[in-house]
Amino acid sequence: MEMSQKNSTSPLEYQSETGRLNILGFWIFLGAEIALFATLFGTYFALTGRTANGPLPGELFELKGVLIETFLLLTSSFTCGLAIHEMRNGNQKGLMIWMITTLLMGVSFLGFEITEFVHYVHEGASLSSSAFWSAFFVLVGTHGAHVTLGVFWISFVLIQVRKRGLTPITSSKVFITSLYWHFLDVVWIFIFTGVYLIGMVMHNG
Repeated sequence: MEMSQKNSTSPLEYQSETGRLNILGFWIFLGAEIALFATLFGTYFALTGRTANGPLPGELFELKGVLIETFLLLTSSFTCGLAIHEMRNGNQKGLMIWMITTLLMGVSFLGFEITEFVHYVHEGASLSSSAFWSAFFVLVGTHGAHVTLGVFWISFVLIQVRKRGLTPITSSKVFITSLYWHFLDVVWIFIFTGVYLIGMVMHNG
């Protein structure tokens, strides 16, 4: 079922009190998520350089692989935005296509990240290698776990949209998952810059 929003005074996701309250509640939840990642980043930077006898970050970090991961995740943020645009135009099919594209990119990102982690462990960098590598795996791994959660969450919401159509309730759920996905992209930008790029410069420069 498709619903046109051209004559609506507000987006579909804001047209029910439940939807508005859920969206507000999610913004509050994101505040807790920001605090979580701020703590992880603080711990990581405090332990930078404490690699003990383990390999240095600059010896293992590869720009090519990280750039691919970054491209996949940031592009998925763009396709997620297109999905919300289609949703607000009442185009359920367009919403499904762009959200599924977003999910495929998210899964591809996870595949590259898992491959990266396996390579690091094979080269002697693991949670138990040093304080630095412990902080690295906890920070980047926590982000990866959030992406995994996002993939399952969006998939579940899309199933609901498929069954119930675009309603104020299902639309608010889609919008909330899009906020979550964009948040993860922002966190990744900080990881890409603060962890990988700075790590390469500090230890290879």
